[in-house]
Amino acid sequence: MIKNLRTRTGWGVVVAATVTAVTATIGATAGGPPNPSPADPQARPTAGQGKGTQTEPKPAEHRQIASSVLDEDYKFTLTALRSRTDPLAASVRLEVFTFENGAWRESDRALVGKADSWFWFPLTGRHAVCEFSTSGAEPAPVAVSLLITPSIGCSPTEDFSIDNGRIVPA
Repeated sequence: MIKNLRTRTGWGVVVAATVTAVTATIGATAGGPPNPSPADPQARPTAGQGKGTQTEPKPAEHRQIASSVLDEDYKFTLTALRSRTDPLAASVRLEVFTFENGAWRESDRALVGKADSWFWFPLTGRHAVCEFSTSGAEPAPVAVSLLITPSIGCSPTEDFSIDNGRIVPA
C-alpha cells in the first residue's frame, strides 16, 4: 500500500515538471516578432576585427629586460618575446652589438633556453633577471639566469662567450 502511494506521488511530480517546461518553452517562442536576418552576413565584424581581411601577422610583443655596455667594444641586450601561440609563454633573446662607424650594429643573436619555454609575466616583472654578467675579456663571457616563477626561483645559469662579435654557447 505504501509502495503504490510513492509511485503516484512520483508521477505527479514528473507530470507537473513536464507541463511547466512545455509552458515555458511555448511562452518563449510564441511572443514577439522574429529576429530579422542580416542583409549582408559578412557585414557583421567579429570581435576585434573589421570587415576587411587581416593581411599581415601582428608583430610579437617584446620587452627589453636587461642591457650591458662594455666601452665601445660590445653591447648586450636580453629581450623577452611573447609567444604568438600562447599568451603566457615567452622566449628570451640575447643580442650582441658591435660599435661600427659611430653606431651600434647587431652582430649576432641567440635564444636563452628553448623557444617559448619561459613565462611572460615573471620575465617582464620585477626581479626577472637573477644574473646577467658580462666581461670585456676575449672571448667575452656572458652568464644569464632568469626568474622562472617567484615560487620556483631562478633558472640555472646559462653561459655564452662572444668571439669577434659572434655568440658561442659555452
